[in-house]
Amino acid sequence: MSLHVIKMPDIGEGIAEVELVAWHVKPGDPVVEDQALADVMTEKANVEIPSPVVGTVMSLGGEVGQTLAVGSALITIEVMGEAKAPAGRAALKPPATAAATTPRVASSPPSPPVHAAAPPRERPIASPSVRRRAWELDLDLNAVSGTGPGGRIMEVDLDAAVVQRGSSPSQRAAARPAPGGVERSDEQTIPVIGVRRKIAQKMQESKRRIPHFSYIEELDVSELETLRARLNAKWGTQRAKLTLLPFIARAIVLAVREFPQINARFDDEAGVVTRHGAVHIGVATQTESGLMVPVLRHAEALDLWMIATEIARLAEVTRSGKATRFELTGSTITITSLGALGGIATTPVINHPEVAIVGVNRIVERPAFRNAVVVPRLLMNLSSSFDHRVVDGIDAARFVQALRGLLEAPATLFIES
Repeated sequence: MSLHVIKMPDIGEGIAEVELVAWHVKPGDPVVEDQALADVMTEKANVEIPSPVVGTVMSLGGEVGQTLAVGSALITIEVMGEAKAPAGRAALKPPATAAATTPRVASSPPSPPVHAAAPPRERPIASPSVRRRAWELDLDLNAVSGTGPGGRIMEVDLDAAVVQRGSSPSQRAAARPAPGGVERSDEQTIPVIGVRRKIAQKMQESKRRIPHFSYIEELDVSELETLRARLNAKWGTQRAKLTLLPFIARAIVLAVREFPQINARFDDEAGVVTRHGAVHIGVATQTESGLMVPVLRHAEALDLWMIATEIARLAEVTRSGKATRFELTGSTITITSLGALGGIATTPVINHPEVAIVGVNRIVERPAFRNAVVVPRLLMNLSSSFDHRVVDGIDAARFVQALRGLLEAPATLFIES
């Protein structure tokens, strides 16, 4: 028997420290080789730290929410036999679907102790947030049926499992005693860690640094919706299904040619605005862990169906936690949409250090005057925000009017000037 100290490995990309977001073991637990020990959070992704040895956990090197430096002690294990990992570093293994430099996305929950000599069980598919909630509800994910893609366990599956056990999540939360055995109220204290902490920091930075102003305009998208329906009916399954977003992206590509100051990033510390020729569009995407922004690169070089295909692919890899750092950085302007929940108007927060964001609200059918006649039309608001330090109000208004003109006469989206 010997003690083996696993140190925080160098994850690469110049990262000097990471946030500890979950422990999957506790002191006294036996572990087997390649068993998940902890999840840590880099700037953009969760990374799973596996065990390189077989043994028993002696001590943990930090608490959830704590920031740990690369090379610091993560966990100490009493080893059965000889330690296999050199220099006390855990060996990160990339997933088979990702590039060799991409860390593995966390996929292991806190689990009951397993005998050190037994082979590890196949781990259920679930996000870190779902695993954390399952742990709090005292649910074994191996006993929960997943209804998500590929058997992925979702929040609703946890609710169903709790109901089958005989009580609702709210009842169990209310009944759970606080530390020390004192009964507590229905209040919950939830640490802001991991992806949610990164989102909070990003939003706070954007609002603190950028003097926002918003411009909201109503669009008649009746012709656009007719064209979209016809194109989808014509091409069916031969091409990607067209949603509204590819048309918005195409309109942005054409509009920023006239207004290059909109497709820009502002380094306010250096006092430099960089206007970009390429149009890299961030597409705000809701995930189980919170809002993330994968990037549609070189939208100016893509047609509508290529844009639709890439947006769908980016949404899938982002929601499954497999998006790479390259896919989540480098946008020059962002689109945000809440789909059917888009409301009448919004005031979206700019994705720092960009200078503009285009918000898409829901489409509603309302009466409108056309040639002195009241007719039903499909209307939608664009709610866009701009950095007033580098974008004047008149330029923002003209940019949005350019988008309006393109989207209300959708044939112009196919005309190259």
